[in-house]
Amino acid sequence: MATPPGARGTARQATTNPHPATDKSPLVLSGATVVLPTGTVKDGRVIVDGTRIAGSAPENAQVIDVTGYTLVPGFVDIHNHGGGGASFTSGTVDDVLKGIHTHRLHGTTTLVASTVTGDMDFLAQRAGLLSELAEQGDIAGIHFEGPFISPCRKGAHSEELLRDPDPAEVRKLIDAARGKAKMVTLATELPGGLDSVRLLAEHGVIAAIGHTDATYEQTVEAIDAGATVATHLFNAMPTLGHRTPGPIAALLEDERITVELINDGTHLHPAALQLAFHHAGADRVAFITDAMDAAGFGDGLYELGPMAVEVKEGVARLVEGGSIAGSTLTLDRAFQRAVTVDRLSVEDAVAALSANPARLLGMYDSIGSLEPGKYADLVLLDHQFALKGVMRRGEWVVDPQLG
Repeated sequence: MATPPGARGTARQATTNPHPATDKSPLVLSGATVVLPTGTVKDGRVIVDGTRIAGSAPENAQVIDVTGYTLVPGFVDIHNHGGGGASFTSGTVDDVLKGIHTHRLHGTTTLVASTVTGDMDFLAQRAGLLSELAEQGDIAGIHFEGPFISPCRKGAHSEELLRDPDPAEVRKLIDAARGKAKMVTLATELPGGLDSVRLLAEHGVIAAIGHTDATYEQTVEAIDAGATVATHLFNAMPTLGHRTPGPIAALLEDERITVELINDGTHLHPAALQLAFHHAGADRVAFITDAMDAAGFGDGLYELGPMAVEVKEGVARLVEGGSIAGSTLTLDRAFQRAVTVDRLSVEDAVAALSANPARLLGMYDSIGSLEPGKYADLVLLDHQFALKGVMRRGEWVVDPQLG
């Protein structure tokens, strides 16, 4: 596949606020319902000093009254292909930064950039570009979704570019990412699949089972080899059967697996989401967007890698064949739907959107909860759980303008 125009380039720093948080007076966000790891606190407060959450308020702290609102940790998206009209797979550096910023406006303060199936040399080149953005702190790392997936469950991936997961080729992508590869989705039943899982585990990269036609037994074998994530559970895999339970049963029952769920009302029936929460438990679910370019942008024609996509009424489908092609979801909508439609507790929604993915990425010491010493990444929600404000590392991305 040819490299899209403008895809090559050197990463640059994203535009920052001319008055960084370290130059500002500390803030006390007071009076909100605050969701903490230990439980929800009414009439609580969060103290922001520079880029971090502080344990006590300095005398010069500015107090902002957020009574009637809810404060939750910034959202963490481990599976995201783009947004704001920009693609992480084929866009320029400026495009990628635009996509990142689009999702920050919707509460995602930490994001892993996902690619889609492409030519190996092209994917290695993209890994180089994205790794620079990871080194700068714009993204948390890279997720390779494809090309090591099953043609039987390819979804919105180009079949002619699919390949078996040869460990040497998997290693090529890891090396190209320069230590910033976070996750690789692969069909572990394919030749080389189990050896590739072991290779990824040895290099500290998450092996995710997805776009797979594996049996129950093959999935168990892959988990034992080191796989720890189910890529968008239920989607692009065999359905759950009473005689042939397939991968879904194996992924739900094993405590070593974190299951991704796309909670947009299109990818999953509400009963499937409840099934996942019931069997996996709230501490093993990670809500993702699986977003493509149209997220935060609108209906129209787009490209997902080499595939043409049409978005109608917020649902993305391939022009040829009609398969669902990622989503237009943002995580603020996933949160609101979880607590208002699915009737999950706010604490369970926070676990799925913040704490669990942060732990999975090995970043829970700095993000994923509202605790002193961690980055001041937070989302302010109104009484209907709609987004009101977003702060990332002590800077308002969306200023609630509360006075």
